[in-house]
Amino acid sequence: MINLSKRSFIAAALALATALPAGLAAAETRLNVVATTGMIADAARNVGGDLVEVRALMGAGVDPHAYRQTRTDIVATTNADLVLWNGLYLEAQMEGFLLDLAQDHHVVPVAEVLPENLLIGSEDYEGQFDPHVWMNPNLWSRVVLNIRNAMIDAEPEGEAVFRANAEAYLEELNGLASYTANVLSSVPAESRILLTSHDAFNYFGNAYGFEVVGIQGISTESEAGLQRIAELVNLLIERDIRAVFVETTVSDRNIRALAEGARAAGHDVVIGGELYSDAMGEPGTYEGTYIGMIDSNATTIAAALGGQTPAQGMQGLLN
Repeated sequence: MINLSKRSFIAAALALATALPAGLAAAETRLNVVATTGMIADAARNVGGDLVEVRALMGAGVDPHAYRQTRTDIVATTNADLVLWNGLYLEAQMEGFLLDLAQDHHVVPVAEVLPENLLIGSEDYEGQFDPHVWMNPNLWSRVVLNIRNAMIDAEPEGEAVFRANAEAYLEELNGLASYTANVLSSVPAESRILLTSHDAFNYFGNAYGFEVVGIQGISTESEAGLQRIAELVNLLIERDIRAVFVETTVSDRNIRALAEGARAAGHDVVIGGELYSDAMGEPGTYEGTYIGMIDSNATTIAAALGGQTPAQGMQGLLN
């Protein structure tokens, strides 16, 4: 849990929050929702529609494993009617704060209530699970239902709207799941090896039959040593892997060192593209939505590994 100095800071910020004018919160007629990640916020907007005002604490390119709450975040979450976070130790540096906040606020870890048989164990943390559940659209659909239920609990009068919106959004996610399955099945079986900066794609691998290799572990807090790089250079050569991928929320240093090491050993490998792992794209863009994020990942991976893909993705909206 957090230490005394952090508690003192949080207590002062909470006192400030209670003194803020009501006008600084969301509109009185809307449910004021704060979400930690963009993926959760996007789902909340789709489910809540006009009945909610949603704010995401973490934007494009932000690593949730290392993110710590700011004073502004503390004020926003304290004033919120509902706080949604992933859980499963994704927001590792915020967990103590969020658990404390849950003692007298409506705070819901939307992925932690998934059945354990659907979760992947963590090699980094004993007794923990891989938190990157959004990488499988079918599994993410279950999280959307948890978000819907949390909104109904917070605002029962909106139940009919929340249920209708959730049903419509789940239909869109079904279409996304079908597209990703089809486009990724076009990758030759021997080429279905996804090598990225960290282990964010295990649920993706399970869903689509890809072997997933991360230079770092599930958390970006781990470091990759020279021995690990050397092992992966050998893997690239032995398995004839021709493309590796960088991530928007993780430094590309290790991936580029890996590619350079392979080339120095006479093996031609390219950077297959940039993937969205722990955060979506820029707000206001197609890639800044959950559907656009997964569409971009599936299209980029399939194209780089020899599959057949539409030039601009599922809806022709990719940049």
